[in-house]
This record gives sequence, C-alpha cells and structure tokens, in this order.
Amino acid sequence: MTERRQAIIFPRQQNILKNLGENIKLARKRRTLTQQQISERTGLSRVTIRKIETGDAGVSIGHYLVVLSVLNLANDLTLVAKDDEFGRRLQDAKLLAGRTKK
Repeated sequence: MTERRQAIIFPRQQNILKNLGENIKLARKRRTLTQQQISERTGLSRVTIRKIETGDAGVSIGHYLVVLSVLNLANDLTLVAKDDEFGRRLQDAKLLAGRTKK
C-alpha cells in the first residue's frame, strides 16, 4: 500500500487558507445558509464544511470548489493568478537582459 503524502503548509500559507475559510463562512452567513444546508446541497459532511470554513489544508480544492459553487462564487477561482504581475516582471527582466547582450 502506498503511503499518502501531505503537503507541507507553512504558517503564511495557513493564514491564507484561514482567511479563505473565513470568507467562505461569511459568504454562507450573508446568504443565511446553515452548515447543514451547505452539507445537503453539496453532499459533503458537516465536518468537511466546518474544516473548509476553518481553512483546513487537508480538504481537497474540489471540495472548496463545490462549496463555492453553492454560494455562487465558483468563478472567483478563475481570478487566481489571472493578473500574474510577478511573472510578467520576471519575463520582462529576462527580455530586457537578452536585449543588452546583443
């Protein structure tokens, strides 16, 4: 049997997940939905919903997506890395460095 590996989550990354969970919880409450209702609509257990709302790194991104879908927020995930400012800066620096060599 293959041993399952878990990702190492550093404190800064855990804070990001915690904030995501809090945002999901607030969105649920704004819609006056209970964890039980989200559970029923997603097919996920209430324990999993609770873990998502605390930003548990052990919950799959697919489960986060299902909950976001019920909250009509799934399209927010399409915004992740859409405006890759850091990547563009790296690319531009490389392009500029290539120009000076000629």
